[in-house]
Amino acid sequence: MAMLEVHDLYKRFEQTEVLKGVSLSVDKGDVVAVLGPSGGGKTTLLRCINFLEKADSGTLVFDGVTHDLSSITRAEIASIRLRTGFVFQNYNLFRNKTALQNVTEGLIIARKMEKKEAEARGMRLLEKVGMADRASHYPSQLSGGQQQRVAIARALSADPQIIYFDEPTSALDPELIGEVLSVMRSLAEEGMTMIVVTHEMEFAKNVSSRSIFMENGVIVEEGDSASFFSNPKYDRTREFLQMEENRTGI
Repeated sequence: MAMLEVHDLYKRFEQTEVLKGVSLSVDKGDVVAVLGPSGGGKTTLLRCINFLEKADSGTLVFDGVTHDLSSITRAEIASIRLRTGFVFQNYNLFRNKTALQNVTEGLIIARKMEKKEAEARGMRLLEKVGMADRASHYPSQLSGGQQQRVAIARALSADPQIIYFDEPTSALDPELIGEVLSVMRSLAEEGMTMIVVTHEMEFAKNVSSRSIFMENGVIVEEGDSASFFSNPKYDRTREFLQMEENRTGI
């Protein structure tokens, strides 16, 4: 059984139809790379399935339970969010809280965990992402890559069944990208289920188990990443991959 299924997801912003009946399925342990040109609907898809945007129509099946995205209740959303993590492009850390406090805030406030227990878990997760020695630092004292690693630790704090990554390296200087991708690669090796909207072709090619190419609000092509990169079915996918290869040298 799939951990996550999305069926016929539609989303419009005023007169622009951004998602046009998108469907996908994610199994436990999948690392799904979502690729495509800017404006193709990738981020909107991620935001709709994590309820940061309200879909106009469609269904979402999470852990075997079916939800109508146009009429999903706050209680249903809260229940799903307790089992998912989200890593934003621009970190979204609390500027007035330390790295450790950013990781523990949700555990203490939303999950009512004792502060001592939350801090112990937070330190374990900061250690996992190589940030234990920066636990008392504020975001302004951290590089972009370090902030993103704290954000990943925060996403892991809820022990999620799946983590969504929205362009997690696009705001980083080139020399900082590797440290974030390294953490994500480790999570993939441990079996974490992930959907990653990314322009990092090397990560998609070598780490993801499945790749999806989106353009103009639809999924043009999807498949296991080895076949997707070595033998794409459609000309448009081939053109996109060739363009990215020329840009990155991958």
